[in-house]
Amino acid sequence: MLGERLADRRVLVTFNGKSFDWPLLETRYRMSRKIPPPAPLAHLDFLHPARNLWRLRLGSVRLSELERHVLGRDRSADILPDLIPRIYLDFIRGGPPERLIPVFHHNQMDLRGLAALSARILSLLTDPETRGQDGLELFGVSRICEKRGDSVRARKLYEKSIASMLPVATDRAAKRSLARLARRDGDFAVACELWTSAAGNSRQGYEAYEQLAIYHEHRARDLHQARKVVRQALDELRRANQNGAISPGAHREIKARFEHRMARLERKSERPLLEILGTEFRPEG
Repeated sequence: MLGERLADRRVLVTFNGKSFDWPLLETRYRMSRKIPPPAPLAHLDFLHPARNLWRLRLGSVRLSELERHVLGRDRSADILPDLIPRIYLDFIRGGPPERLIPVFHHNQMDLRGLAALSARILSLLTDPETRGQDGLELFGVSRICEKRGDSVRARKLYEKSIASMLPVATDRAAKRSLARLARRDGDFAVACELWTSAAGNSRQGYEAYEQLAIYHEHRARDLHQARKVVRQALDELRRANQNGAISPGAHREIKARFEHRMARLERKSERPLLEILGTEFRPEG
């Protein structure tokens, strides 16, 4: 039955189907050793864009939560999903079929919710500036565009999401991503401005310090400014450690990394100027 339907409808649309439902069905087909598993032309799993778009705001991206907070729908009385396998197994073993009615109702609501959610996601990806409800949604669309290789659109939407006053942690992440794209495009003035504004006591903040130091050392060839940035990072790290604002493990790891960079910069500063200028540029990760 399923194979016949997939022969006519070759595209799967699911929510978490790539990780759960479809691998489970493929395993069942292979266990039968009689019927080869169907091969859909495409599989659209809307869990993944939903995570990019709404996990920062909602935390949980279960379909029922997305229906409530994104689509404005409330399922009201609904069976707990954890109970469904037990009810189905009871039915297989001869239990009353009436207990399956709320399961069918739950599945029906899942299908309706998935249809509405897919329409919402596709409209948002098509026109995020008009359809987006807040900066977090713009940030989510930016990440999707970047993953798809559309860096021009991603940069534009990252800029708009930052201008919308994102939460602090998300703002740092957006600036980090925008700076990465600007650096890739050779727009170092924008990248340096973003790294400077993002520098501070956070994972993205110390990465910003590091990227600034790399830029001044290798691109601007300004070892003095590179050392200054590294000293700023070490001072920030020292204050964070004194205030208990960083874990001991992270403090040791980050401190060792910047001290190693400072030692190399100091050695490099002692080399003759002509030798430094003649050194072949090697990008550093």
